[in-house]
Amino acid sequence: MSAPTSLATNVFGFGSYTTMLQKVESVTTSSMPVPPPKSLLIATPSEAGEFPLLIFLHGYLLYNSFYSQLLQHVASHGFIVIAPQLYIVAGPDTTDEIKSTAAITNWLSKGVLQGLLPPYVKPNLSKLALAGHSRGGKVAFALALQKTMTTLKFSTLIGIDPVDGMDKGKQTPPPVLTYIPHSFDLDMAVMVIGSGLGEVKRNPLFPPCAPKGVNHEDFFKECRKPACHIVAKDYGHLDMLDDETNGFRGRSSYCLCKNGEAREPMRRFVGGVVVASMKAYLNGDNTDLIAIKDGHEAAPVELKTIEFLV
Repeated sequence: MSAPTSLATNVFGFGSYTTMLQKVESVTTSSMPVPPPKSLLIATPSEAGEFPLLIFLHGYLLYNSFYSQLLQHVASHGFIVIAPQLYIVAGPDTTDEIKSTAAITNWLSKGVLQGLLPPYVKPNLSKLALAGHSRGGKVAFALALQKTMTTLKFSTLIGIDPVDGMDKGKQTPPPVLTYIPHSFDLDMAVMVIGSGLGEVKRNPLFPPCAPKGVNHEDFFKECRKPACHIVAKDYGHLDMLDDETNGFRGRSSYCLCKNGEAREPMRRFVGGVVVASMKAYLNGDNTDLIAIKDGHEAAPVELKTIEFLV
């Protein structure tokens, strides 16, 4: 990693752009003759400019709206975030989610996104990142490994506490982890974000939400350089969600996983690391990523692990 190119900014706080959040349904209308393959939640800066894109994939049985505060954090730093609702009910097989994410990426290549944005906000499709949380992290890795082809090229991959099933040998199909070190043939930089409490059971009735053997540690072990691995010590698998998540699934998010004291610090941490990664690998400015690595930019959580393959 080269030397910093400018002074670091506080990526763990809200950025300088005001943001707007809109929901787009997967329905053909007179104003949208080519709808997205899945409904989308789009977070974008409100000010004029050309901005890189992030496709963000939600976790198992979660709604994309549960991440609205995280999405707006990222957008406030000058990025357009596209968060599809990949499914409402899903079985163990993630094949359809991989195909759907590829279809959304290919839909973007048709140039139809501009019609959903303010006329002064331009998407830069040559600067495209892919991120996912939990099961969505697994799907992101699967797509990046070209198990389904896309017409646009991703420049960086971000796994947010990715999970590949219940345990080693109990991976959900199609399995991503091979347990061969540095076996991932990814033509892009990778950031793996982990939660220290994800591997801890909340109670004896439920397994941990990010079990050892199929979690962030295992994903990072298979990455090749350049890759980064940053773990928040005392926070859980769902602590980057909105402060309030409603409905049965929203209430369940508070009781299924071992959680930290509050969601806001973990959400700021995840948002900041995502922003630093995208600035480094999409915009060519690694100032913030190096500041995090060297401890010059204080994270809002205690870090358990910081590893860089360069």
